This record gives sequence, structure tokens and C-alpha cells, in this order.
Amino acid sequence: MSLAKTSDSAPAVETVYVVDDDPSMRRALERMFRTVGFAVEIFDSAAALLAHDRESVPCCAVLDVHMPAVDGLALHARLREAGRTVPVVFITGHGDVPTSVRAMKTGAIDFIEKPFSDEDLMAAVRRALDASSGDALAHEERVALEKKAKTLTPRERDVFVLVAQGLQNKVIGARLGASEKTIKVHRGRVMDKMAANSLADLVRMAEHLGFTPDP
Repeated sequence: MSLAKTSDSAPAVETVYVVDDDPSMRRALERMFRTVGFAVEIFDSAAALLAHDRESVPCCAVLDVHMPAVDGLALHARLREAGRTVPVVFITGHGDVPTSVRAMKTGAIDFIEKPFSDEDLMAAVRRALDASSGDALAHEERVALEKKAKTLTPRERDVFVLVAQGLQNKVIGARLGASEKTIKVHRGRVMDKMAANSLADLVRMAEHLGFTPDP
């Protein structure tokens, strides 16, 4: 059963998802996170979070390691498999070295044993939210780049790829069967459409887009 709850007022920009089968722990964490201004959604099982439509951005998840049916580590794995890249902080009352190593190897932000101090948990959650903010920014930049790239003609895309490889207009023209003057025109259009200020900008954009020369 999902116990997801949100504030009656407008939600905070940053959201913490709490998954723990212990009602008293859920309530305590909810109070703590709301006190510092975070939006909080609580769940009593892994299944409840997996059934949740989507995550807010930026966000993070605080997961209890030991839960019935699907434990915290398995939940983290299922989130990743579903492409839901939520930064995770694990909490547990039965910590051991092998489990903590497994958690960190799967990309967890931290692994904290109960009883823990509010300060330690808040510091870990802050790191997780910072990571989420960085992921969100990178995603927005990628979407913006892809939108610009879609405005390129097939020939402009070819020129873009070769320019990003550092080739001169004359060499690009020879490869594409076009005059150096024509390549110069295409190159200028690519710079305009991609809003690039320099060759370095184009190289960076090509890397982010995964552009490679056609065979």
C-alpha cells in the first residue's frame, strides 16, 4: 500500500522519497525533512515506490535496506533498470560490510546505520539532491542540443561531424564532394543553428550528441 503524501501547499523544489516498512521511522523522517523545507513523499514498501508515476526533479530516495518482499538494494536495482536515475541514500538497522560495499558499488550516495544523527542523514541527502540537480541540468542541456541538431539538414550534419573532428574546410569538401566555399557556408549555418561560439563548442556538442561520421 502506498502512503505517498505531499504538502497541502505548493511543493518544494526538492523532494525526498522515503521508503521504510517501519511506520515510526517514516513519520520521524517525514517530520525532519519537512522541517528543513523539503517536499516529502513516504512509501511503506518497494512496490509502492515502483508504482509511483514519476520522480520530481531534483529528488532523492532514502531507502531502508531490510524490507519484506523487495529490499532496498533490490529496489535500487529495479529503479535503475527502469531508467529512473534517483540518487539513493540507504539506511539500515542491520548493517554489515559486504552489504554496504554492494550498496556503494551500485552508485548509492551513502550507507548509514541506525541509529544515526539527523546531521549525518541530512548531509547525505543534501549530497544526493545536489547530484540530482546536476543530472537534471545535464538532461536539460542534452534535450536543448538535440532540438537544435534536428534543425540541421543531412549535409549540415555531415559538415558538423567533420568540423568537430578538427578537419579544415578544404579537406571536408574533398570528402563530401563539395567546394571549399560551399563547406564554408554550411559550416556557418551549423554554427548559427547550434548557437556555437567556437570550434571548441562544436566539439563539445558533438561529443554530447554522440555524433560520429557516417561510413
